[in-house]
Amino acid sequence: MSHASDFSAPGLVDRASHLRDSVHLDRCYAVLVHDGRVAVADSGLALAGPGEQPGGAVEAFLGQARGRNLTVRVPTDPENALPERARWAPLREFLILASALPEGDLEAELALTAVAIVSWHLTHAYCPRCGTETSSAQAGWVRRCPSCERDLYPRTDPAMIVAVTDESDRLLLAHAAHWSERRYSVLAGFVEPGESLEHAVHREVREEVGIEVTDVSYLGSQPWPFPGSLMTGFRARATGQVLRPDGIEITDARWVSRAEFEHLTASGEIVAPPVGSIARSMVQRWLGEVSGPMPAEADDVSDT
Repeated sequence: MSHASDFSAPGLVDRASHLRDSVHLDRCYAVLVHDGRVAVADSGLALAGPGEQPGGAVEAFLGQARGRNLTVRVPTDPENALPERARWAPLREFLILASALPEGDLEAELALTAVAIVSWHLTHAYCPRCGTETSSAQAGWVRRCPSCERDLYPRTDPAMIVAVTDESDRLLLAHAAHWSERRYSVLAGFVEPGESLEHAVHREVREEVGIEVTDVSYLGSQPWPFPGSLMTGFRARATGQVLRPDGIEITDARWVSRAEFEHLTASGEIVAPPVGSIARSMVQRWLGEVSGPMPAEADDVSDT
């Protein structure tokens, strides 16, 4: 049985930043990452023990959990790096698996952090100012340019996601042009320079479906390393009901009541946001206790 994550709760991993200048990465248990995928077993992340997979293309200290020091490693030989009975799984697929685990929130936090920090390392191998090759420092949480003597820190791109309801408390669902045919979710978009998060909510809703909103309020946030975003969740109330999808980013938009949502998802006419995503939790919050659970389908989530 999957559950909705509490994105307002404290982090479950102690990042132990005070150890970043002294920790020995080869003595840590390692979350293995390769090409955006994580090494998993039926019970969760498949960790490599200290010394089991020495060396790697990228390594970074994740912190402490379950009494262990943990690192992330990108193995130089991924085909032979997997622990026994482990496999490579896309991160989105693993988030679905983690949602059904007893300590799934901890597992998801480790996987999200691991994939995010690895992605940053792989895209910041050179200094953006002078082009000199950078090197890893502070246990993988800094990249240093020897020419500029400049420290580069992991970046996160802010994005907003919003559950818009109308005066009848119907939820606005939309289909993005690049998604699979039946996928629907709440609206989302990146924050542009010079905008607050709330400004981005107003602009994105106006641009994508042609309506104005009011009563914008914050719900929570989720790291979304595809490749390096932070999804900030909001709810808002629409001041109108006529939807005009822009036809470019959004090809269809509709208002649904709770009863209609249950019928549409049960019949397969629409596919809800994937398990493990903040979009899923936002829809579950809107459904509330008066509604039954959404189908926990493990469909193709590569388009989300």
